[in-house]
Amino acid sequence: MPQMAPLLWLNLFFMFLVGFLLFFILNYFMKSPLKMSASIELKTQHQKAWKW
Repeated sequence: MPQMAPLLWLNLFFMFLVGFLLFFILNYFMKSPLKMSASIELKTQHQKAWKW
């Protein structure tokens, strides 16, 4: 089994690290905002009729 130079291992490590970071960052920002808009619509539909 051939050995790799330490710099190549370091490059490989950084490549995987950047890949994982991009994967987690993209998953964090790819949330659907439909749930938030539905909750806002429910709040605006309720109007209280005050009986004095």
